[in-house]
Amino acid sequence: MQPVGWAMLAVAVLAASQAQATEVSPQASLDQFADTLGYRLETVDNRPSCPTGIDGCFLTTMTLTIPKTLPDALPTNGLALYFSFVNQLPLVESDIFAHRLVSGDVQQLTLNPGMTLRPGAKHVIKLWGVGANFSKAFAMPNAYLVADGLKPRTIAATRVTIDPDTGLEALPFVAPMTDEARLATKSEADQTRWLTAERAFIVQAGRQAPAASGVAILPKPLEAVQGKQPSVDLTRGVAVTLHGVERAVVAPALASLGVAEKGALPLTIRVDTAAATRPEGYVLDVKASGIAITARDAAGASHALRSLAQQAAFEKGRMKPLRVEDAPEYGFRGLHIDLGRNFHGRDQILKLIEAMAAYKLNKLHLHLADDEGWRIEIPALPELAEIGSKRCHDLEEQTCLLPQLGAGPDGTVAVNGYLTAADYVAIVQAAAARQIEVIPSIDMPGHSRAAIKAMEVRHARLLAAGKAAEADAYRLIDAADTTEYRSIQHYNDNTLNVCLPATYRFVDTVVDALAAMHKQAGAPLQTFHLGADETAGAWVKSPACLTMIAENGGDAGKLTPRFIERVANRLAAKGLRTGGWSDGMGHTDAAKMPSNVQSNIWGVLHTGAIREAHDQLNRGWDVVLSIPDLGYFDMPYAPHPDESGYHWASRGVDDYQVFGFMPGNLPANAATIRNTHAQGKAIADEPVLQPGRRIAGVQGQLWSETTRTDAQVDYMLFPRLLALAERAWSPTPWTPAYQPGVRYQWDDKRIDAAKLRSGWQDFAGRLAAQLPMLDKLGVAYRLAPPGARIAGGKLEANSVFPGTTIEYRLGAGDWTRYAGPVAVSGAVELRGRSADGTRASRTVRVEPAQ
Repeated sequence: MQPVGWAMLAVAVLAASQAQATEVSPQASLDQFADTLGYRLETVDNRPSCPTGIDGCFLTTMTLTIPKTLPDALPTNGLALYFSFVNQLPLVESDIFAHRLVSGDVQQLTLNPGMTLRPGAKHVIKLWGVGANFSKAFAMPNAYLVADGLKPRTIAATRVTIDPDTGLEALPFVAPMTDEARLATKSEADQTRWLTAERAFIVQAGRQAPAASGVAILPKPLEAVQGKQPSVDLTRGVAVTLHGVERAVVAPALASLGVAEKGALPLTIRVDTAAATRPEGYVLDVKASGIAITARDAAGASHALRSLAQQAAFEKGRMKPLRVEDAPEYGFRGLHIDLGRNFHGRDQILKLIEAMAAYKLNKLHLHLADDEGWRIEIPALPELAEIGSKRCHDLEEQTCLLPQLGAGPDGTVAVNGYLTAADYVAIVQAAAARQIEVIPSIDMPGHSRAAIKAMEVRHARLLAAGKAAEADAYRLIDAADTTEYRSIQHYNDNTLNVCLPATYRFVDTVVDALAAMHKQAGAPLQTFHLGADETAGAWVKSPACLTMIAENGGDAGKLTPRFIERVANRLAAKGLRTGGWSDGMGHTDAAKMPSNVQSNIWGVLHTGAIREAHDQLNRGWDVVLSIPDLGYFDMPYAPHPDESGYHWASRGVDDYQVFGFMPGNLPANAATIRNTHAQGKAIADEPVLQPGRRIAGVQGQLWSETTRTDAQVDYMLFPRLLALAERAWSPTPWTPAYQPGVRYQWDDKRIDAAKLRSGWQDFAGRLAAQLPMLDKLGVAYRLAPPGARIAGGKLEANSVFPGTTIEYRLGAGDWTRYAGPVAVSGAVELRGRSADGTRASRTVRVEPAQ
């Protein structure tokens, strides 16, 4: 061959290889499209004129901007966009897309027949939801694209980012919410107003508190008397002597002192069951000659050490003499953490346990399963964790659950996961070492979709292996049931069938596995919480339930209370106490329930809490107040679109509201807490509380639908969890004595406002003193944005807690520490800063007064 021939061949081969190299695969095209597709969500109006047939609607728009250059070979077969939308979505209006509800909050958009994507086109899709979106937190991330035969890909524009100043999630695809008139309320009757910086300034000006001086212990002790000199120096260490208690029992509390145990200062800890203190009470005596602690139980001794640690830290290790006599107001002081909706792992829970112990909380309620996730390993039923703990794009749900709550298609984001048996044992051990009881919760018979789907995978596996009887042993549905229902979270398949023997076998297996883990941890299981709330209208057409329905007068609605009664008695036979949520528990027949029952009251203060609490107290049950107005910490701190949280129960649960709550006289709270429309209304005291009845305690709840990161957990819990700890431990001297049938009006003068205000000021000063301790624990507590105004050309600013650092800037200038009123011209931005200087609050803006 001539040289020119070789050259021509080389050119031809090169051209062919280049063409092959530039040919884009369908997967690469889908990936590129996901990376470049524009995606924007905007809540347009919470009070629009609704389309015909839709009541109580709101309007959100999704704007999809097609890239100006579409990828080559973009697949069209099966091309669909999946996104999460938590409200009911009865109508979606689009020029080219069709909408379908998949399940729960997972939605699908597909191209209508004959429609194509045009480069550079912008499509505004109207999402007509039911209810309202008062916060940007309702938007769910990780929308994604799928096409036949390809791996799904998350739309890059919908990924979350982390704000470097606050450490919190940001959702860049969500439009700012600025139109208060259209977005803040649902009706003319709703008096809610956003807590702007100017409004916060007015509120906070009336609650300003001095920095703590003297005793800074939180919760507030019953009695604390501080002496004068000489000081007691702990910095050189202590010499510990124990009587009646083993070191391991008080070791975490001793460690919280942060001092060496080789010093000369005597620290004597004596536990005596005959001591003249109430359960968990203590006497702490700090003198120059030594420190003495007396308690009737190990919990009291640990509480004394925690009080000592707080005061020693406040006085920087050189304390004035101090005598404290202390005991809790309530025996149940709890924290509930929802791991089901979005997972939070062992390390985060261990951190929270130490924080609970520091502030004398003693019950950890772990919500381990819900529709969106199963979060605990059960060795006998491995599919529960293998399938139920992960959400991804698998429409058949053979490898994972559907990606509810914006989990995305890959199953790799941090909201997935579960506690291994070893993790759970470690958690129980850590809690027990701090005198905290772990109460596991598996919600049933509703809220059980994760368990149902996991057991369907088990059933299919065993059936394929020819093991039909074994497959049916834990199947939780009646395959012949044709009942149609829809739960509050939009599921039609989330309820255990209470008529099947397999359901009760399943409950026994799970409870026995948890009991074995507690036994391994050396802390026997005492209480199992079965949920029992929000059961949809299932089983009506289940052949397996025909007999049971007939036995209950043809009323399928009675099957849930029969299930609760049956499970409660099975638990009692195992020596366990039953816990449940008040709505389900309230429908049971008290005569058919065991005597040892715990009910968590979760009715909203103005719409059912008193009725539920008094009714169930009058049954003789242990009643724990989990009232949203007091302790639903998934509600926002304040009514503002930039504050995270759901709002169905309250537009704002701030530290002041939690602190001022009156657990011992529920009707009296109408004087200090408005309803969900910000209206002050009296509340009927019906039924009245029988003499001698008293609540067991209070519990804070964090449901996790909008809480995806551990930093957000900390933000939602702290510092208002400290206000709840105060309410659970310390009396409320501003509370009038309960009188049957008495109603209270808003701002009722029978509430001692002077005592409430002075109590808050004292508490706020002590809480501010605790912030360095929270920093040390690694708790990323919320920093409230400053209140501020510009009046007479001067910037004035204040904060919720004394001593909080406030920074401000004009325009894009440098941040400057605020030290007092300062002359400014134009708008100003402000933010707070954490005690250790590492984090900032969200930024607020104030304009000169017009």
